Amino acid sequence: MKRPSAFYPLVLLLLFLSVSAAFGGLVLMFDPGFMGATEDLLARSPFSTFFLPGLMLSVCNSLLPFVAAIGLWRKPDWGWANALNLYADRHWAWAFTLYSGFSVVIWITVQITMIQFDWLQPAYIAVGLLILICTLTPGMMRYYQR
Repeated sequence: MKRPSAFYPLVLLLLFLSVSAAFGGLVLMFDPGFMGATEDLLARSPFSTFFLPGLMLSVCNSLLPFVAAIGLWRKPDWGWANALNLYADRHWAWAFTLYSGFSVVIWITVQITMIQFDWLQPAYIAVGLLILICTLTPGMMRYYQR
């Protein structure tokens, strides 16, 4: 079966999200001042330092989309990933891609409520929504159906 037309844009979106979130997460964990982040940004959050938000960013919005992109490309049968799949009728990579889209939309929505507005936030909401739209296209749903 031929890959659907949404496949390549979706993999590129996941890889873009993964690389940029890895960079952002590492910077937040080890040198938040590099991006101009100051402790006063955390005033409306439950965090006292940027380390935990950076770690969460790295795991949820970097590692998860990276694993999803690998899964979409290769379609491996990984037991641990299948155990986390909420959609028994779809390959786990499809589910992880859906999780990645929701994760970035939720991340940015929470971020907007806790810190000041930044021009990157709407851009990343758009990335998350595009991931969700591509994932939910009929071609992608058929291609990853079990």
